Amino acid sequence: MQIDDILDRAHVVALPLAVKFRGITTREALLIDGPAGWGEFSPFVEYGPQESASWLAAGLEAAYEGFPELVRDRVEVNGTIPAVAAEQVPELMNRYPGVRTWKVKVAEPGQSLHDDIARVNAVREYASEHNPSLSPIIRVDANGGWSVEEAIAAAKEMMPLDYMEQPCRTAEELAEVRSQLMRNGLFVRVAADESIRKANDPYRVAELQAADVAIVKPAPLGGVRKTLEIARNLRARHMDVTVASALDTAVGISMGLATVAALPKIYDDEDIDVIPSAAGLATGSLFLEDVAAPRQLVGGALPAAPIAAELDRLEALVAPAERRDWWFNRVRECYSVLNSK
Repeated sequence: MQIDDILDRAHVVALPLAVKFRGITTREALLIDGPAGWGEFSPFVEYGPQESASWLAAGLEAAYEGFPELVRDRVEVNGTIPAVAAEQVPELMNRYPGVRTWKVKVAEPGQSLHDDIARVNAVREYASEHNPSLSPIIRVDANGGWSVEEAIAAAKEMMPLDYMEQPCRTAEELAEVRSQLMRNGLFVRVAADESIRKANDPYRVAELQAADVAIVKPAPLGGVRKTLEIARNLRARHMDVTVASALDTAVGISMGLATVAALPKIYDDEDIDVIPSAAGLATGSLFLEDVAAPRQLVGGALPAAPIAAELDRLEALVAPAERRDWWFNRVRECYSVLNSK
């Protein structure tokens, strides 16, 4: 594929968010209407060409190669609760019908552990009130915002938890958190996100025995096939895998859904297919507008089939001309990086 063909097929959009996420209220993305389907290129604006090149590889794979064969037609997902005030939690949870697994953002700059505990408790209380027969599964995501000591203190206050996602910044700190949790008799797993997708060696976390769960995101890891390869190797090293989005549009979410739907089946002792861990792919509810009609969330699961951007939505959400030029230049820079490898 040539750069001119890629750009001829490209659309740059700006999607308004329902709540502030990662400090932004508008999510920009470049979408590619390719011969094999729609692809997305949307690295966060602060990422440079070297880091962003993998995002372009993922978008080009989707647009020009398509996805591998799917073995599932639906994917269970978790709900995502940003670092909002506790009183806003019920409104957000209403957007996720049938979901029983919740990822709660914590360690937000300017907030305290008290704020985090209140948010987690609000999730637990609302879920218990609306489905008392089913205990909610709660994950917390600190984005590396805690020290080891802060992570342990938070675990003690927030238990029970499914896992703590990237509680500290480095893989070595994750290993120490995991060790201290076990020594303190705290049955909370540790999940690695940035320590995998931002590392030159995504398997270093496993070698350090620093995490129980790997958070894998197809866009920054270079596409569906690359993510499946990483997931296969991490599973072989006794790590569970959660597939998640990087605040993708409806087009980008297709990559995550295709990844989960293509994971090889695992059977338990009774020869029953073990359903993959609830994926972090229901983030479409964080957008006020998207490039396609919302996927129907039924029983806490989303359909796995890819989705196409809709022309009228692309026109309504088109980014200003100067932003289009900025994204086109970014594609050229990342395309050069990919061709130099």
